[in-house]
Amino acid sequence: MKKISPTVLILLCMALGIIVGAVIHSSITDINEIKEISNYFGMLSEIFLTLIKMIIAPLVFSTLVVGIAHMGDASSVGRIFFKSLAWFLSASFISLLLGLILGNLLQPGSNLSLPLPDSHLSANLETSQFTLHEFLVHLIPKSFVDAMAKNEILQIVVFSMFFGIAMASLGNRVQYLLNSIDELSHVMLKITSYVMKFAPVAVFAAMASTVTINGLGILVKFAVFMVDFYIGLFILWGVLIFAGYMFLGPRIKDLLINIKEAFLISFATASSEAAYPKILAGLDRFGVERKISSFVMPLGYSFNLDGSMMYCTFATLFIAQAYNLELSIGTQITMMLILMLTSKGMAGVPRASLVVIAATLNQFNIPEAGLLMILGVDTFLDMGRSATNAVGNSIASAVVAKWEGGLLSNEDAAINAEKIDAEIAAQMQEIA
Repeated sequence: MKKISPTVLILLCMALGIIVGAVIHSSITDINEIKEISNYFGMLSEIFLTLIKMIIAPLVFSTLVVGIAHMGDASSVGRIFFKSLAWFLSASFISLLLGLILGNLLQPGSNLSLPLPDSHLSANLETSQFTLHEFLVHLIPKSFVDAMAKNEILQIVVFSMFFGIAMASLGNRVQYLLNSIDELSHVMLKITSYVMKFAPVAVFAAMASTVTINGLGILVKFAVFMVDFYIGLFILWGVLIFAGYMFLGPRIKDLLINIKEAFLISFATASSEAAYPKILAGLDRFGVERKISSFVMPLGYSFNLDGSMMYCTFATLFIAQAYNLELSIGTQITMMLILMLTSKGMAGVPRASLVVIAATLNQFNIPEAGLLMILGVDTFLDMGRSATNAVGNSIASAVVAKWEGGLLSNEDAAINAEKIDAEIAAQMQEIA
């Protein structure tokens, strides 16, 4: 019997989760019972996401330190950092601008047939005024152990950069330590392979939980807003893929094929973090050297959240239009530039996009209560945002690798992929 591919299995589990959730929602009328069943499903997906968070910090640290140490000097690290940052800022600007343009063209918040929440209500999201001081202070970890415990990816990246550069400067004196950290990275990758076997179950549970509690009817109520937003995401995917094509050529197709499983996982679980290990594996198969991907990817999770960027401007305009508030072009451009800065500190914050939007609404006297309208469908929107973030970071890693000469040729990448497949097959035999 032919084995079902992981991608097909995830798609089947996603469809099954939607069907099961819809049946439960339509057949049970007691809201408390629906919530209880949804919580049971949610528990399975939450376990998976917690397992992912368990491995992210040591995985980022070990792979990043080894990658930086193998680069050899601080100048190489600095060069890759600034090339990555240039790509991230450009992608963020395009994403924010696209959300702004589509929000004005499509007018998703105009002529709503829905009751608006009282403008004096609060969405109860903790927001704070962005300052450069707060960002820089947060950037540097007070304690590496604390950063690891809280999964502060950006802080872990900063410490790992110092650690890796210091190891590279000491050369053979720390070869034993470097080998030990390299072995740690292999152990973490092994643990990752175990955790990812639970992904199809988590995908089923996440979809079943969401549809059980909300039903499919809520999608009809917000159909215009959601369709407009996903049109924007499709356009953004096209822009990102075209940008990748400019540097990678026809190989962009191979990259997308290699990350398709990671894309589906991030979409179904509404978490780009959940797809991180699969993206690394996909980039390995594509031919990106691990010393590049292990450096660019963690940075991307802090600075390159393209889907979330577009949502920030799009949703803000939607709420303003719903309350018939006119925002001048100058005000909108100011808002976009502020979001360009404030969004860079949102990595690792639960429901980060909503928190950033809430802070933006307060600054421009737009009712925060407008967020209450979209909270019910935010999970469905977050699925698209997370998948877009995964695509954006994958393309960024591949492009930076091409710039740095760290991308294997088609032939070498194919040989490397065969080697990876052979290792996976050997692991499966060991388990069997």
